[in-house]
Amino acid sequence: MRSICIHGHFYQPPRENPWLESIELQESALPYHDWNERIAAECYAPNGSARILDARGRILKIVNNYGRMSFNFGPTLLTWMESEAPETYATILDGDRQSLTRFNGHGSAMAQPYNHVIMPLASRRDRETQILWGISDFESRFQRKPEGMWLPETAVDLETLDLMSEAGIRFTVLAPYQAKRVRRGQGDWKTVGESIDTTRPYLCRLPSGREISIFFYDSPASRGVAFEGLLSSGERFADRLMSGFATSTEPQIVNIATDGESYGHHHRYGDMALAFALDTIDRRPEVKLTNYAEYLAHHPPTDEVEIAEYTSWSCAHGVERWRSDCGCSTGGDPSWHQRWRKPVRAALDWLSASLAPLFEEEALKYVRDPWRARNHFISVVRDRSEESVSAFFAEHAIRPLDQPEIVRALQLFEMQRHAMLMYTSCGWFFNEVSGIETVQVLQYAARACQLALEASGADLEPGFLERLESAESNVPSYGNARAIYEAEVRPAMLDLPRVAGHFAVSSLFHEYAPASRIYCYEIDREDQTVLEGGRPQVVLGRIRIQSIPTRESRTFTYGVLHLGELNLTGAVREFAGDEAYQKLSNDLAEPFQQGDFSAVIRELDQEFSGLTFSVKSLFGDEQRRILDATWNASLETSDPISRELYERYVPLMRFHAELGIPLPRILRVAVEFAFNMHLRRLLDRPNPSIAQIKSVLQEIRAQGIELDQTVLSYAVTRALNDATARLDRDPSSVPNLKRFDTLLELVAALPFGVDLWKVQNVYYRLMQTIGLEYLDRTGSGDERARIWLRHFRSIGNRLAVRGDA
Repeated sequence: MRSICIHGHFYQPPRENPWLESIELQESALPYHDWNERIAAECYAPNGSARILDARGRILKIVNNYGRMSFNFGPTLLTWMESEAPETYATILDGDRQSLTRFNGHGSAMAQPYNHVIMPLASRRDRETQILWGISDFESRFQRKPEGMWLPETAVDLETLDLMSEAGIRFTVLAPYQAKRVRRGQGDWKTVGESIDTTRPYLCRLPSGREISIFFYDSPASRGVAFEGLLSSGERFADRLMSGFATSTEPQIVNIATDGESYGHHHRYGDMALAFALDTIDRRPEVKLTNYAEYLAHHPPTDEVEIAEYTSWSCAHGVERWRSDCGCSTGGDPSWHQRWRKPVRAALDWLSASLAPLFEEEALKYVRDPWRARNHFISVVRDRSEESVSAFFAEHAIRPLDQPEIVRALQLFEMQRHAMLMYTSCGWFFNEVSGIETVQVLQYAARACQLALEASGADLEPGFLERLESAESNVPSYGNARAIYEAEVRPAMLDLPRVAGHFAVSSLFHEYAPASRIYCYEIDREDQTVLEGGRPQVVLGRIRIQSIPTRESRTFTYGVLHLGELNLTGAVREFAGDEAYQKLSNDLAEPFQQGDFSAVIRELDQEFSGLTFSVKSLFGDEQRRILDATWNASLETSDPISRELYERYVPLMRFHAELGIPLPRILRVAVEFAFNMHLRRLLDRPNPSIAQIKSVLQEIRAQGIELDQTVLSYAVTRALNDATARLDRDPSSVPNLKRFDTLLELVAALPFGVDLWKVQNVYYRLMQTIGLEYLDRTGSGDERARIWLRHFRSIGNRLAVRGDA
């Protein structure tokens, strides 16, 4: 039996702000909000709905690649996807369900240690927790036990394999040069290295007496996918895999493993090449698509292997990339060094070693076995509800805990979570200590220090910073990692008063419900008083804030003087009681009613002891949202002006064109503004007039008007998605079909591209369901069905989807 298995390791570094538990805007990922969103759009989503095209470039099939390949996703990435890209997340889970059917009850998804730490460099306790968290996270998502586990960077040692085997993991995947010796049966050992036969699984016996199976991937073919352009042709990709078999008649598995991001992010249309290759192989009778678990069930290992410990797939020096200046880098300035790696790891090791006894000593006040409880804390990480927290403490607490004790206990477990997150491998992978990945792990360390201080009073930050001073940056303006921490990490640190300040400012620009959520904080607005005097206003409020991860809560009073737009000043303090709150309201009312705004500011400064804030105090995403809203409001105000410009100057513009005399530059700018606003206004209507839009576009082409493509493309996409949703809700409506067809005709006429990916997915799904139903009805002479089918096929032609797909 000849089998082929393609494995994708899908992973991105966690990018969440540790104080918000959410990713903030990343300018480098524009036009997307952040890199997770960008790579999801370029890779994770396309692989769930991958196109197979015919010779004319029309869509022949849309398939879920996850159902036919082997894959693993980093748990932290899936956590983001579950809330921020739920449709894509659903296709991944569905792909595993499909694979269970396709591969005889063996799902294609593999587990992974929780947050991508280099396992051989981690403490035994951390490795155990990482494995158990990874398995628990997997089971909660895929609703089954994992058979295999992917190791971060395939970094391996025997103790890690033993812990995996003890936890029930049956196999893993390594690079061929991570094999040391092999033997068949009780034969002699043979030194192999990269020359190992990768077409068979191997048994690795562990010092404890346990064992685990290991697959070694085909390195040349995997390298071809990742770095040598093999994904430029799906046919060539399939042929390359088919050529990997030996002449032996023994069972063989040709298997490759690469970063999953190769299929669409690193290589554009790599998802389509993968889909074509999988489809081609699936139709070849002489081979069988499989996954590792299915192959292992039918072909248990007959050969034994000894691994080369402390090795990985991405460092030629073993695991040195994550603790020394070994020479491995990501290119760039050849004069840059990575000497900073060793002191950064040493600083984190010191911090981890300091946190461990603190955690154990303090946690024993609340739970019977702190380390066992930490292994189970993933249930709370996955589900922050009161029921989940109560169940966790019901199992582990030494007695019923009161609320302050629950807060301190949760702070300790969160401290340990961040103490593991700070070892995420990406912090050492790249060239410079000031890079966003290293700054991210320093943020986790800062959050761990903060939680240690809050839970126990132990201040570990000074010792940590002292050790960071020896981590030298390649950027002279930074100097060392301590300076980077002071410049990049400390300003991002949050506490509940800063959250209160954010709420106070942002509440001026949009209405919050009495009970609201801001990132990982629950806000109860208990009172709010607004003093208005025309445009200026004073807002005084009382809110209770609770951190969802730690359940810490406090009540605050805030006061804000808002003079209009972004001109404001405010302050926040701990709530001091109803009497003090009422007095403050009276003290602010008198100078405000007199129009003495300077006195209002002085009163705020005096009453709030200088803890003031402004728009700059907002979290980054809210700053951007408010600025965008302010500009949009200004544009709405200018709408009558743009209408007048359009109606007044279009005839003049035409006259200039007829005479061959160019418009004065200042007038051309005004006309382009008017055209863009007019077109945007037409597109934003609930039912945009296609005829009007076509007329304006004709005028734009004739006059050579420059369009704001970003804004207009967004407006077109929104109109198209709205029309798609209407069609999806009522696909049998002929008027809906006609309108949708006309809208697509308009899209084809636009002088800029529009993303039709989601529209094509909906159409293909309808074609496979209601389309087949109407096709059957036309066979019985149903005239309405014939009309419906004609319009439906017209839409398919515009979307380049084959009607016989």
